[in-house]
Amino acid sequence: MSTDPSPLGKSVPLVPPLYQSSVYTLPDLDALDQISDGVEPGFIYARDAHPNARRLADILAGWEAADWAIVTSSGMAAISAILLATCQQGDRIVASNRLYGRTTQLLGQESPRFGLSTVFVDPGDLPAIEAALKPGARLLFVETMSNPLLRLADLAALAALARASGSLFVVDNTFATPILTRPLQLGADVVMESLTKMIGGHSDVTLGLLAGRGELLPQVTAASSIWGLSANPFDCWLAERGLATLPLRMQAASDNALSLALWLEGQKGVSRVVYPGRTDHADHQLAGSLLQGGYGNMLCFDLAGGRDAVNRFLRLASGIPFSPSLGNTTTTLSHPASTSHRYLSPAERKRQGISDGLIRLSVGIEPLDVIQAEIRKGLA
Repeated sequence: MSTDPSPLGKSVPLVPPLYQSSVYTLPDLDALDQISDGVEPGFIYARDAHPNARRLADILAGWEAADWAIVTSSGMAAISAILLATCQQGDRIVASNRLYGRTTQLLGQESPRFGLSTVFVDPGDLPAIEAALKPGARLLFVETMSNPLLRLADLAALAALARASGSLFVVDNTFATPILTRPLQLGADVVMESLTKMIGGHSDVTLGLLAGRGELLPQVTAASSIWGLSANPFDCWLAERGLATLPLRMQAASDNALSLALWLEGQKGVSRVVYPGRTDHADHQLAGSLLQGGYGNMLCFDLAGGRDAVNRFLRLASGIPFSPSLGNTTTTLSHPASTSHRYLSPAERKRQGISDGLIRLSVGIEPLDVIQAEIRKGLA
């Protein structure tokens, strides 16, 4: 016995409903064929597609200026999906040599088990990128703003090099979000976002996004379903809720981060401050042209006493949670050497400038003086 799934008459819910069903009923085989073949809209099995993921993807496709988008179970699932959809044994990837630690592991340690090879190159060295792409690389992968030290990639220049070599250009835009920049408008083929971070914005979802131009959606959708990378409805529902405040949150957090980056320089015990909005940042000029409306909510600073100083800071500044993620409405901090980049060798962390005293701050939207008061406690 079936019931009417829409018993609301002419009324429409103001808030989009949550569809928790893992499977959908169909009237007959013809309906199944029409949905499976894309002739008619509809859903069959939630691992393949469901209304909350489809709605969130459609909204974010507009935000990213994309032809298509798909939501995955995490940011790492999104990266895995594009590799699985576009690469095969023997292909070569060119990637930034300053990526999130797990991304480096995926490209440098895991993908070789499936016959892929990765060449890591400084994305700021355009001649080196061009040389690495020339032999026929399948894919170029970079971050708009690197994790954790916020180096900027010249996306338009890299897109031109990728296009000339016939390589697919994929950009992780998590730190910038589409509020600060839209890589597809600068020539990227695919943009990836960890929706877990600033886009979700409340530390209560784990999701990823792929959005792009061209004809890749069928391959990416198939890879996501076959490898079990799909997103769950509740997280998608929560992430859509967060979108309403994303521009406001990004602006407020970016303003706070810039003020803190300038203020931190004069604080005792702080030996280095890293933020693209500072004129001493290596990519400050590029950031001014690449990012629109702010420099982002992420900043780093070094404590002169190394790991011991960080431990003291964490215990004294208890109002800033030590939380190895980012993008919450409240300010949180992380220690890259022991969290996001702990599986890199000491030599590689040193090469990237990730010291034992480095703190990565995800700045929130609290009043600036509240954040400063907690930092003062940590530095006391």
